[in-house]
Amino acid sequence: MFFERNIVEKLNAWSSRPKPKPLLLKGARQVGKTSILKWYGDRAYEKVAYFNFDRQPDIKQFFELTKDPKRIIENLSLVIGFSIDVRNTLIIFDEIQECKEALNALKYFEESSDPFHVIGAGSLLGVTLGNTSSFPVGKVEFLEIFPLTFLEFLVQKDKEMAFYIQGIEALEPIPDYFFNRITDSFRQFMICGGMPESAREMVETGDLSRVEEILANINYAYQLDFSKHVPTKDIQKISYIWDSIPSQLAKENKKFLFQVVKKGARAREYEDALTWLIQAGLVYKVSRITKTGIPLSAYRDLSAFKIYFLDLGLLRKKADLGATMILNPTDLFTEFKGALAENFILQTLLNHFEVDPVYWTSNGKAELDFVLQFENSLIPIEVKSAENIRSKSLSVYSQENSPILKVRYSMRNLKLQDGLINIPLFLADRTGDFLKMSLKA
Repeated sequence: MFFERNIVEKLNAWSSRPKPKPLLLKGARQVGKTSILKWYGDRAYEKVAYFNFDRQPDIKQFFELTKDPKRIIENLSLVIGFSIDVRNTLIIFDEIQECKEALNALKYFEESSDPFHVIGAGSLLGVTLGNTSSFPVGKVEFLEIFPLTFLEFLVQKDKEMAFYIQGIEALEPIPDYFFNRITDSFRQFMICGGMPESAREMVETGDLSRVEEILANINYAYQLDFSKHVPTKDIQKISYIWDSIPSQLAKENKKFLFQVVKKGARAREYEDALTWLIQAGLVYKVSRITKTGIPLSAYRDLSAFKIYFLDLGLLRKKADLGATMILNPTDLFTEFKGALAENFILQTLLNHFEVDPVYWTSNGKAELDFVLQFENSLIPIEVKSAENIRSKSLSVYSQENSPILKVRYSMRNLKLQDGLINIPLFLADRTGDFLKMSLKA
C-alpha cells in the first residue's frame, strides 16, 4: 500500500519545465521522501537512477574528482548498470547532506546545457544548509514534505469518504452519516498520526499495539540522531528541549519557556539546540504577533513563540498518552486534547499554505491560536478539540482588527455564518477551498 501525496502536483510542475533546476526535497526522517521520489520516478520517467550517499559512501569520490556533470553521470552509469539518459531519467541523490561536494555540484548541473532532472533529498538537509558556506544559492529549487495529511490517509482508509470530502462544493452541513463515518477514521488518524509507517499499519491491520511500537521506535531514532549528528555541547540541551515539548503544550498558555526546559536555563544557552531541532524538521516554531499587518513576517515578535512537534502521533506517544484515551476520552485528557488538535491543524496548514501561520495575543486579554495570511487577507483561526466552542479570544481579535473572515476548527458541522466558517477538524485539508468560497460569497 502506498500513500499518494499532495506534493506530486508540485513534482509534476517541476518536471514539466524544459530545463528544471536541480530540486532539493527537505523533510524529517521517515516522512516518506525516498518512497515518494521512487514512486514518482517510476510513473513519470522511463528510468530512475537512485543513489544514496549514506549507503554508498564510495560514490562521493566522483564528486570530489570532477565538477563536470557529464563525467559524474558517466561514472554513476557504471555504478547503476545502465546508461543514464538525461532526457528520460530521474536522478535521485538521497541523503545528499552526507556529501557536501554533491550539494555544491548541483550548480554545475544547473549551468550545464543538458536538461538534467536531478533531485536531492535528505533527512538532515535543513541542518546542513543552515551550516554551509558553499551552497549553490539561486541554482536550485526547494520543496518540503511533511507527514501525511488526514485526507492523504483517508484515501487509503476509506476511499469513498475521501472522494466525498474532495467533492464538497458548498459551505453547508454534511449529513450525519458521513460526518460520523469520517469521524471514526479521524480518531484513528489522531492515534497513528501522519508518519507513513504508523499510518500504513493502522490502515492495513488496525493493530494499536503495533502502531504504538512504530511511533516509539521513530521517536527513539530521532533521539539517536541527536548523539550522532549534533555537536557534543548541544546533545543534552536538545534532549532537554525535545523532552519538554509535551509539557509545554499541556499548559493553558503554550508559549515556549526555556525555564521549563531546565531550571535556570537561559535562552542564549539553548538557542542553538532549538535551532537544530527546527532545521532538522522535528519541531515547528510559531511566532507571536501583537499587531496585525501584511506581510505577517514584519510583525513577528522574535522573543515569543510556541514549539510544536512535527507530527501529532509522535507528540501523543511522546506524552505517554495511550491510544485508548483518544477512543474513549476523559475529563483528564481535555487540556492535552486541545494541544493535539492545534498540532494537527498546524501540520495541515503547513502542508497547504506557503506563508507560515503565527499566533496573536492582546495585552493579556486574549490569545488566538493562529493567524494565517491568505492572499491579501489575514484570517484569524481558533482551534477547538470538541463541540464546545466557547471562547472570547476570537471575539476580542474581531473587535480589534475587524477581519473580513474568521475560521474556527472544531467537531461541529461545516457552516458559514456572519463571516465565521466553522470547519470540522477532519475537513482541514479543504481550508483553502473554503476560504475561496467564502470570499466569493
